[in-house]
Amino acid sequence: MLKTNKGIEKDDIYFFNVNVDINGLSDMEAEARLRQFGTNELKKKKRKTAIEIFLSQFTDFIVLVLIAATVISFFLGEIIDASAILIIVVINAVFGFIQEYRTERSLEALKEMSAPSAHVIRNGKIMEISASMVVPQDVILIKAGDVVPADAALIEANNITVNESLLTGESLPVHKSTVKISGGMFIDIKKENMVYMGCPVVNGNGKAYVLATGMNTEMGKIADMLQDIKDDSTPLQKRLDRIGKELVGISLGICLIMIILGILYGQSTYNMFFAGISLAVAAIPEGLPAIVTVSLAIGVQNMLKRNALVRRLPAVETLGCTNVICSDKTGTLTENKMTVKKIFVDNKIIDVSGIGFNLQGNFSISGKKANIRSFPTMDLLLKTAVLCNKSELRIPKKGNVEAVGDPTETALLVVAHKAGYTSKNLLTMFKPVGEIPFDSDRKLMSTIFRSSNGDIYIFVKGAPDRLIELCSSYQVENKVMPLSLTYKRMITSVNNEMAGSAMRVLGLAYKKINFIPRELKPSEIESSLTFLGLMAMVDPPRTGVTESVLSCKRAGIIPVMITGDHRITAMAIAKEIGICNNTNESITGEELDKLSDKEFEKKVKNIRVFARVNPGHKLRIVRALKKNGYIVAMTGDGVNDAPALKEADIGIAMGKSGTEVAKEAASMILLDDNFTSIVKAIMEGRIIYDNIRKSIRYLLSCNLGEMLMMFVATAINMTLPLIPLQILWINLVTDGLPALALGMDPPEPDIMEKPPRPTNEGIFSRGLGPHILFSGLIIGASSLTAFSLTQYLSNGNVELSRTVSFATLIIAELLNALECRSEAHTIFEAGLFKNIYLILACLSSFILLLIVLYIPPLRLIFKTTPLNLDSWAIVIVFSTIEFALNNIFKK
Repeated sequence: MLKTNKGIEKDDIYFFNVNVDINGLSDMEAEARLRQFGTNELKKKKRKTAIEIFLSQFTDFIVLVLIAATVISFFLGEIIDASAILIIVVINAVFGFIQEYRTERSLEALKEMSAPSAHVIRNGKIMEISASMVVPQDVILIKAGDVVPADAALIEANNITVNESLLTGESLPVHKSTVKISGGMFIDIKKENMVYMGCPVVNGNGKAYVLATGMNTEMGKIADMLQDIKDDSTPLQKRLDRIGKELVGISLGICLIMIILGILYGQSTYNMFFAGISLAVAAIPEGLPAIVTVSLAIGVQNMLKRNALVRRLPAVETLGCTNVICSDKTGTLTENKMTVKKIFVDNKIIDVSGIGFNLQGNFSISGKKANIRSFPTMDLLLKTAVLCNKSELRIPKKGNVEAVGDPTETALLVVAHKAGYTSKNLLTMFKPVGEIPFDSDRKLMSTIFRSSNGDIYIFVKGAPDRLIELCSSYQVENKVMPLSLTYKRMITSVNNEMAGSAMRVLGLAYKKINFIPRELKPSEIESSLTFLGLMAMVDPPRTGVTESVLSCKRAGIIPVMITGDHRITAMAIAKEIGICNNTNESITGEELDKLSDKEFEKKVKNIRVFARVNPGHKLRIVRALKKNGYIVAMTGDGVNDAPALKEADIGIAMGKSGTEVAKEAASMILLDDNFTSIVKAIMEGRIIYDNIRKSIRYLLSCNLGEMLMMFVATAINMTLPLIPLQILWINLVTDGLPALALGMDPPEPDIMEKPPRPTNEGIFSRGLGPHILFSGLIIGASSLTAFSLTQYLSNGNVELSRTVSFATLIIAELLNALECRSEAHTIFEAGLFKNIYLILACLSSFILLLIVLYIPPLRLIFKTTPLNLDSWAIVIVFSTIEFALNNIFKK
C-alpha cells in the first residue's frame, strides 16, 4: 500500500517502499486500485436534495403570508376557499421545483463535462482517460499545458518546469528532475522529483508514477477552501433580483392601500385582506428568477449542441454584447489537417501528391515524377522530419491510419512515410539522447540522437525566418557551404512564395556535435546549424467559416485573425475567408513590440490580422481592444494563452487541442475548435437575452394589468371584479407555462443583422418600459370595462360579471404572450406557429380556464358561471384589444 509523507514543506524527503513498474497498469489492475482507493476527486460540495429544493419553494415571504392566511381561514370555517388556495400554492411550488431541479441538474451535468483528462499508459498503450479515473501506480504522461492529475514521482523528465503557486504561493515555475530508482524501488524521493495534483506544467514533457490520488494528495489538504467557491450570478440576474425586490415593495404598498381603502368603504376586512394578499401574489413576478435561470440553462444546453461548452454562466449574457472575435488561425479558422505539398531541397522545389493521412503519394518536379534518391540532401531532410518529432502514426493492418499528436508533425511523418522513412526503422539506427521542446517564443524544436556508429546529431525544425538566423551553413547535394547573404535571400524568397500560396512553411536544419552537454541550453544547442530545406503544407479553411465571417460582419462583430504563421501565409488565408484584403490591416509581433501601449491602442482598431505573434502578445491585444471600448472574445489553447483568456470578456479555450490550463482560465470551451461554433454561440447569447426580455415584458405587463384593475376598482368603490381564488388561478395558469415557453422562443430572422447591444444597457431599454406600461394599462382597462359592461347588461349579476372579467383577463394575457414574441414584428411576421411550446402552453391555460367555467365542482369553488354567446362576445372583443393595438402599432 502506498504511503505519503508530511507534505511539501522545504527539505521534506519522501520514502516509498514500492515495486515500480514503469510500463503502467493493465485495465484489470487499474480497476482493482480504483475499488481500493476510490476516484481521483476532491470532496464535492453537497448538492441540495430534491426534498430541500421542494421545501425551499415555500420560503418566500408572500407564500408564507398566504399559508398563514389559509390556516386562519380554516379556523374561520372557510374550508373550501382555504383548501383551494392551499392546492394552488402547492401546484405553484411543484412548478417551481421542476424548474429549479432541472436547472441544477443540467448545470451539474455541464460541469462534469468540463472535467479534466489525463494521459496514462494502460495495457502498454497511451490512453486518454478522465482524470478522475487515475489510480495510484498509474504511469501518466505530462507535457507543457497539462494540469497534473495526481501527486506523482517523475520517472522521465525533459526540461520540465511546473507552476506550484497553488500550493506554495511562489509564482516562479519550479524545475523538476527524475527520481532515483534502484532495484525496482524508489529511493530518496525529494520535492524536486514530485509533481502535484492541480499544478500546471509550464515547460517540457515526461512520465510520472502516481503515488497519491483524490483526498490523499497535497491538493486534498486544501480541498475545504475550494468548497467555498460559488457560482456567480450573471449581471442580468443581479439586476433582476434588485428589480424584483423593488417590485415586491411597490406591490405590497399598493395592496396595503387597496386593503385600507376597501375597509374604509365598508368592505369585509376578511375579504379585503385575502384579496390584497392574493393580488400581491399575482402582482409579484416570483417566477421571473426561475424563468431567467431556466432560459440560461436551456441556452447553455443549446450552445452545447452547437459544440460550445459554457463554464461560467455570466459568459452567456456577455456573448450577446461581443463585438470583436480574436481567433487563432490554425485549427479554428482552418481545418488543422496539414498535408505537405512542396519540398525545397538541393535548390529544387518538389511537389508531393496525396492528401491527409493517405500514405500513398508521388514526388514530382514540373509534373514529371522524381526519384527522391537523386536528391542527396533529401535523406537527411526526411530523417530530421521524423526524428525531430513527438507525434506518432498508428498504421493498422486494416482500417484508417490514426495520427496522435500535433497535425504539423504528423504531416511530416506522412510525407516521410511516402518516401519510405518511418519512426520504427529510424529508431533502430538512432537512439534519443535529449530534447528541447518547441515553445512559442523560440518557434523551434530540437532533438539530440546518437547514431549506431556513435555520431551525435542535433535535429532542428521551426519557423524558417527564425531558423535561418541560427544557421551558419547550408547543405546542397551533400556539400556543406557557408550561408551567404545571397543564399539567405534566396531561401526567404522561396519561403515567401510558398507562404503567399496560403501554405505553412517549416525550415529544417541539423548539426553534428562531439559530446552531449550536461545542460541543454537552447542558445548553445540551436546555434551554428546547417540548413537543409523547407517543407510547405496546406491547411485549408474550415467548411462554413467564410459564411460565418460574413455573418459576423453583418452582425456588427469584427473578426480578427491571430497566428504565429508568416504574415504572407496569414494574409492569404485572411483574404480567402473574407477577414480582410489589405496588408495595411496586418501587423507582426515584431512590429507590435516596437509600439508603445498608447500607439498600439490607436492602431489596434484597424488591425484585422496579427501574424508572427506569440501568446504573450495576446494579452496586449485584448487590453488595447478593451481600452477602445470593445467587448472581446479571445481564443487560446496553450499555457501562455491563459492570461489573455482571463483578461478577455469571453475567454474561449479549444476543446480538442487546448491545454487544461487554458480550459481552466476560459469562460467557454469549443468542443470542435471551430470558429463557426463561436459565431453560433454568440447568436445563442443574443437569443437568450432577447427571450428573457420577452418573458419580462410578458410577466410584468400581465401583472400590472391585474393590479391596476383591482386597485382602480377599489379606489372608485366598485365591487371587486375578481375574488382571491380567481386571482391566484390566473397567476397559476398565465405566469407559469407561457412565460417559460417564451424563454424557448426561436430567434427572430434578423437577430444577426443587428449590432451588439451595449454592456450597460438597462433591462427596460429600447422601449421595453413603455411597452410594459402600455400593455398593462390596456389589459387592466379592458378587463375592468368588460366587468362593468356585463354588470350593466345583467342588472348587477356579480358572479357573471366576475366570470367575464376572469375570462377576459386570462385570454388577454395569453394573447399578450403571443404578441410578446417580437418587439418589432407582428405575430404573423414572426410566425404564429414557430414556437410550438408557446402554442401548447396557451392551449393548456385556455383549457384550464374552460375547466373552471364548466365543471360544476370547480365552478362552486371558484364562484364562476358558464358563459353564453353574448358573454363570450364581450370576452372576445375586450380580450383582443391589447393584442390588436400592439400589432397595429408595429405595422
